[in-house]
Amino acid sequence: MGDFIQFKTDEGLLFGKITRPEKRNAVNFRVMDGFREMLDRAERDSSVKAVVITGEGDNAFCAGGDVEEFHRLKTQAEAISMLSRMGSLLCRLAMLPKPTLASINGTAVGGGSEIAAACDFRIARRGARLGFIQANLAITTGWGGGSLLYERLGPSVAFKLLSEADIYTADEMKEIGFLQEVYDTLTEQTAFEYMAKMLQKDSGVIEAYKKAMIEKFHAVRLQERMENEWKRCAELWARNAHHDAVSRFLKQ
Repeated sequence: MGDFIQFKTDEGLLFGKITRPEKRNAVNFRVMDGFREMLDRAERDSSVKAVVITGEGDNAFCAGGDVEEFHRLKTQAEAISMLSRMGSLLCRLAMLPKPTLASINGTAVGGGSEIAAACDFRIARRGARLGFIQANLAITTGWGGGSLLYERLGPSVAFKLLSEADIYTADEMKEIGFLQEVYDTLTEQTAFEYMAKMLQKDSGVIEAYKKAMIEKFHAVRLQERMENEWKRCAELWARNAHHDAVSRFLKQ
């Protein structure tokens, strides 16, 4: 996959990297294909102990969906096809019975923050900026990230972040509780060091703990809520308010 690569380290970390730095690592359909292949491998390969999601370069982790490509989607039916496709992948990522880490090397806005929310842990490079800015385009989170954020942070904090649609520094997001650590520099080695103690433990034990988390997700109907979320986003997507907001954004 030219827009998304995966590679496994000797320690058992499976890296998935979005490789579209010229597009600020925005998600397109080829990136989705890469995500699916990475998840397929993580689920079937017993040598994979944990998954790390990151982006190419120093500027962007992921700037969300490719606005130019997805702006072609006009109707509710067209929108739900795309939203459910990526949303299903993020649901799989959240439910993966192995630890997952978002290594946020740069800007993570919109859908980029949704990807990060699907991971168990989030670390970032100091200087990175993050935000659930979808409301500025007259839509909601469309890949299930809002439902995930309610689980990660609790209703009041998550509702404020989603509704205000601001952009925050990495240090601010750590203070809020979205990020676990912030580093001056962020490399593949940083991700390994963050997860090193976990990787040393028996994989069966770690999987059992993750399954306990997944049982909690099932108890609060997380998958159903994510599905409802991308349906509501599709309804908003088809409105003129969204298309007009995107047109204004593309003219900036």
